[in-house]
Amino acid sequence: MLFLFVSIFTVNAQIPINKKEFVTIGGMEQWITIQGNDLSKPVILFIHGGPGSTFSPFAHNIYGEWEKDFVIVQWDQRGAGRTYGKNAPVEQTAEFFQSNPLTVVQMTADGIEVAQYLIKHLDKKKVILFGTSWGSVLATKMALKRPDLFYAYVGHSQIVNPSEDIIEAYKMIYKMSEEASDQSSVEILGSIGEPPYDQAKNLGKMIRVVKKYEAANSTPAPENWWKITSGYDNEEDVKARYEGEDYSFLNYAGHEPLGIKPMMAEVNFLKEGLEFKIPVYFIQGEADILTSKEFTKPYFDQLKAPEKELFLVPDAAHGFNESVVKAQYKIMVEKVLPFIGK
Repeated sequence: MLFLFVSIFTVNAQIPINKKEFVTIGGMEQWITIQGNDLSKPVILFIHGGPGSTFSPFAHNIYGEWEKDFVIVQWDQRGAGRTYGKNAPVEQTAEFFQSNPLTVVQMTADGIEVAQYLIKHLDKKKVILFGTSWGSVLATKMALKRPDLFYAYVGHSQIVNPSEDIIEAYKMIYKMSEEASDQSSVEILGSIGEPPYDQAKNLGKMIRVVKKYEAANSTPAPENWWKITSGYDNEEDVKARYEGEDYSFLNYAGHEPLGIKPMMAEVNFLKEGLEFKIPVYFIQGEADILTSKEFTKPYFDQLKAPEKELFLVPDAAHGFNESVVKAQYKIMVEKVLPFIGK
């Protein structure tokens, strides 16, 4: 009887996981965290945005409640957060930037290797793929190239054709600034002119104006979401996070004076991202300017997938807030979990 009781208890017991470590991915040590109350639950691989804007220091604040239903995986991409810090030079120099370019091809390969690592080491058949903003580029590429690794793809603030879309975003924000008689923003936008830009700082100036208007037309996230969690609130991690963001953004935007080619020029899903073999779900903020519904909806309408749905969030812009996270959870529970169970 004692043996029977122990056996039943063991079968029914939840096995939690709280793993935080560097894993060799693409020949480089990269930071991965795996957290969940029950290892038997489905795994969600989060592909953060930016590029360079890691979620690992804030993930538990936002997704801690999810850990009862899912195993949550955060990955600091090449050039970002702790991955950048582990492999960073003593000092950022022109030679470092020129000798260590980031590419969509390499980072997509990294993401696929992360998924394979999770499937092998967590003994899973597949994982759920989530990508936000820049992360939607890598996640889309990953889903297209290796659909066998993923149950579904959930994209938030989906990037489509950034080299063209950024021009339309500039026109939108310039018009909004003029209509609001916002002379300071009009002057900033006028001084940098319409994209494309040969210096990354000009795209940065434009995005700051975009964020200003997105914030004015959307509900902000709770302040406690962005409180750095224990373990990341130190000088070394802060330095790696900020330097990684600069390095990554320079590679995304391009910087002609240093001969750095823009990663955004490598992306056009209207030409190479229309045929999915897994379900696809998009979360789109109504007030998003940077990846506006004017770009996302036509792409969504054209793409083919076994199942697809677009969720428009009225009080959201490009970033995260409670409505976006609720939409994420709704999709995971009502759309993806039933698909896994089939």
